[in-house]
Amino acid sequence: MAKSPASLKPHPAGAASRLDSRPIVAGIVTALVGFTSSFAVVLAGLKAVGADPAQAASGLLALTLAVGLGVVLLAWHSRVPVTLAWSTPGAALLAASGAADGGWPAAVGAFLATGVLIALTGLVPAVGRLMARIPTSLAQAMLAGVLLQLCLAPFKALGTVPLFVGPVIICWLLLMRFAPRWAVPGALLVALGVIAIALAADGTALPHTTLLPTLAWTTPSFSLQAMVGIALPLFVVTMASQNVPGVAVLRSFGYDTPWRPAMLVTGAGTALGASFGGHAINLAALSAALAAGEEAGHDRTRRWVAGFTSGLAYLVLAAFSAALVTLVNAAPVGMLEAVAGLALLGTLAAAVSAALADPEDRIAPSVTFLAAASGLAFLGIGSAFWALAAGLLVRAVLKPRLPRAAG
Repeated sequence: MAKSPASLKPHPAGAASRLDSRPIVAGIVTALVGFTSSFAVVLAGLKAVGADPAQAASGLLALTLAVGLGVVLLAWHSRVPVTLAWSTPGAALLAASGAADGGWPAAVGAFLATGVLIALTGLVPAVGRLMARIPTSLAQAMLAGVLLQLCLAPFKALGTVPLFVGPVIICWLLLMRFAPRWAVPGALLVALGVIAIALAADGTALPHTTLLPTLAWTTPSFSLQAMVGIALPLFVVTMASQNVPGVAVLRSFGYDTPWRPAMLVTGAGTALGASFGGHAINLAALSAALAAGEEAGHDRTRRWVAGFTSGLAYLVLAAFSAALVTLVNAAPVGMLEAVAGLALLGTLAAAVSAALADPEDRIAPSVTFLAAASGLAFLGIGSAFWALAAGLLVRAVLKPRLPRAAG
């Protein structure tokens, strides 16, 4: 059983450990890596479900504020190095789903419903048990399928705008070899530099009015298609690919996740940010190790400071969100998707590996993956839902045969 922070002995340095700057540095790095490595995915997803540039910028701002405030609250209250993030796999799912019936307001209604479902997971244990009944292999296969098209974007863009995308891919590859953590942030920096050079060469000036962060309200509407095609898959992907791994990462470092408070805070943050364009926030998974591991200092009882600092850093980054969106919007067609695709290659590889981990149960995940990747839409509902439904059906039919096949 994981040890609670109160039972962890402080580092022998005593008071001197309280002056250790490593938790603060680790928190800042956590926020920088989390923000820069995936904000392009968020923008691509929001635009795909109908957001205009101002609404997408508002969504990014709302998510950044919700993550920052949520981390500050949870880390301070629990004294655990818990960190939050927006749902990057969820944003990728939006990018593959496309606009639902009802357009952007219906998507906002689906975001609101997702927040309610996340909060109910903390309030009602039965919701969590129901979620646990969805096979992990099928959830990961669905995620891999919706990621596929976005992960193909860098290679498609290489054929249309090679001078823009080529340097980005080269930077990403070199950093993957020598500094993997900074591969996507570094590629993003190169992309922004290439865009800035191109704008300067063309004499294009960015409008100053779009450089300041602004929240744009959208009154949500509710439709069955958006609930089934966006809200439900978004909830499943966020829980299976972010919240559950986030708990596992903290446990691996000896910390118990404050599950109920975390679900209430992320659910409420998602619901409150929905009308401003935010799709979902959740426990951080990969970046959680930066705040909970040795890089946050030897004194394990003080690593919560790293989580708290990451929240403050997100609040600072929120001030620059609109400027980044404005610069990215001026990029050539396909550039944003190319950066997003590079950011998701690792997630795609992990999802495929998890989906096909069981050699006796690969047909149903394969069907789920192909259905999700196909872009199938029926009755106004996108491929993510139908992929999960198809996988469950195939698994139900074939599962009784698996033990006999093993023999």
